Amino acid sequence: MKRLALIALASSALSACTLAPKYVQPASPVVANWPVEATTTSDAQLKWRDLLTDTRLQSTISLALEQNRDLRIAALNIDKARATYGITRSSLLPDISATLSQSRNETNERYSANLGLASYEVDLFGRVRSLKDAALESFFAERENRNAVQISLIASVATSWLNLASDQDALDLARQTYAARQDTLTIAQGRARIGVLSDLDLAQAEVLAQTARADVARLQTVVDQDKSALTLLVGAPLSPDLLPDGLKDNLVAASLPVGLPSDVLLNRPDVLTAEHDLKSANANIGAARAAFFPRISLTGSTGSSSSDLDGLFKSGNGTWSFVPSISVPIFAGGANRAGLQSATASRDIATAAYEKAIQSAFSEVSNALAVRARIDERLSAQAAATTAAQRSLTLSQARYDSGVDSYLTLLDAQRTLYTAQQSLISLQALRATNLVALYKAVGDDQSLQ
Repeated sequence: MKRLALIALASSALSACTLAPKYVQPASPVVANWPVEATTTSDAQLKWRDLLTDTRLQSTISLALEQNRDLRIAALNIDKARATYGITRSSLLPDISATLSQSRNETNERYSANLGLASYEVDLFGRVRSLKDAALESFFAERENRNAVQISLIASVATSWLNLASDQDALDLARQTYAARQDTLTIAQGRARIGVLSDLDLAQAEVLAQTARADVARLQTVVDQDKSALTLLVGAPLSPDLLPDGLKDNLVAASLPVGLPSDVLLNRPDVLTAEHDLKSANANIGAARAAFFPRISLTGSTGSSSSDLDGLFKSGNGTWSFVPSISVPIFAGGANRAGLQSATASRDIATAAYEKAIQSAFSEVSNALAVRARIDERLSAQAAATTAAQRSLTLSQARYDSGVDSYLTLLDAQRTLYTAQQSLISLQALRATNLVALYKAVGDDQSLQ
């Protein structure tokens, strides 16, 4: 037993550093400042509950974090990667096992008990350690990928919920417009019967009424589809008290601070995932380099053997063995060199993927900031246009009643107001979902830590 312990300790002590290249983080392939001015802080603490302030929306997201299957799969992948790392790490330690056996023939019966050291690779050149480091980085990558999935889920649920609220407003507007146009059509039909209104004007009034009716049916379908999509994202049935009742001003925060590119982009989970993949590929180069060097394996055992079971553990019956072996690569048909070239190419691919992840992140944040920079101005202009359209309709109605304007002018004013109201609802939805898009693009949610 002492001999076997010494063998195990000596073999572990022989393990050395790896032959993997020293990891150097690639330079950022983007500029140091955002192309659009943003409210920046160097220590922006992003939390989804601070951004999405409506309690129904928060409850919907919390339910999704519990029930969504994509997030559940991402979490299970972490467990799988952790287990894979544990398996790979165990190769650094000797595998010791105990056996008890009996053999019998016509003339003899023998018992033996052994404690054995299985074939153990002495990691002189760091092959096993490099594989362990690669598995560890893969585990870290899966953990960051889970964070990326969670941030994406939060943003998707919030966007779907807000779109449902916006479509509810659009449906309410379509219903109100249809009711108003039905009243207008009824009046127009009465005037046509007494010859005050032409058939052309009556036809135009009916066109507007039927168009609004079609909009009601279309938007009711959209609302139903929004609810179905939201239920799928959440992963569980939604009670009515979790659904919105239109787009309100206090559903999301007024603003979202964004740090500088160097702070924001390198902390995004998808960028961190790409960097861990790069580190894993870098570690695999060490394993590929170690394949060029000899591989030493140790096998040993200690135990007792006796023809009598009662005397199996008595003194004088001990046995032991120690069998070192060495494998020297002489000719492998270029397999080792090809393996190193493959590992190096994989590292270069991972580098390009890491740089592309940073560029994509920069583009996403920049696009969200570009919308954010002018959305308030667009909303202000559209609100003013809607107010003007309402005033134009009021004046057109008065001028038509007094016989100054034609009926077609009045119908055109109704059409203009409806279009302006629809555009205003769309911009209000864009403002809310743009903040969600910015949250997703920044991606550094401190509440995930």
